[in-house]
Amino acid sequence: MTKFPQFLIDGHQRFKDTTPKETKDKYEQLADQGQKPGVLVVGCSDSRADPITIFHAEPGDLFVVRNVANIVPPYVTTGAHHGVSSALEFGILHLGIEHVLVLGHAGCGGIKAVMDPETEKRDDLLFVSTWVSIMSETRDAVLKDMPDATEDEKLKALELRAINSSLTNLMTFPFVKEKVAEGKLSLHGGYFDVRSASMFISDPETKEFYKL
Repeated sequence: MTKFPQFLIDGHQRFKDTTPKETKDKYEQLADQGQKPGVLVVGCSDSRADPITIFHAEPGDLFVVRNVANIVPPYVTTGAHHGVSSALEFGILHLGIEHVLVLGHAGCGGIKAVMDPETEKRDDLLFVSTWVSIMSETRDAVLKDMPDATEDEKLKALELRAINSSLTNLMTFPFVKEKVAEGKLSLHGGYFDVRSASMFISDPETKEFYKL
């Protein structure tokens, strides 16, 4: 299977043929002047939860890093590879990002993996299980607080709480904490309901989500 996917070829051709002149001009401007996005989004890799589409964003509007279950890990300097941390560092310290949005969504497979005790035993989820284990304490709290809830109720609760846990992890980064204290950076949590295409935002005080 070496052939480039035809739908990507066709899609790019439509992009070139139908993109309005003002958008093409904006691409030229971004190429010449560089990017200056105001919002950094930590989103899920899920194909149904694309931040650009959800927010109808234009080129240059969003600086996006996506991973399984839209997780922000706590601040650590050990180890060799830190994809999310490097995006935060570059976006906040070098692009002057003013807002960070952790964007979760309904029906998240990564969150299901956190909830499933069999995940860590599966050879085909070696990297996934290690990654999503960041949310193990959050999962344990959901199970403790909601012993009589249905599995779907527990899953949604974990989807929401994981967003708030990532917001907590963001504050473990010294440069994030400093910028927030200076009033130069704001942190936000969002939850996208795929079926209804509705957006819910986390209240910074109560941690509850309300519909936009």
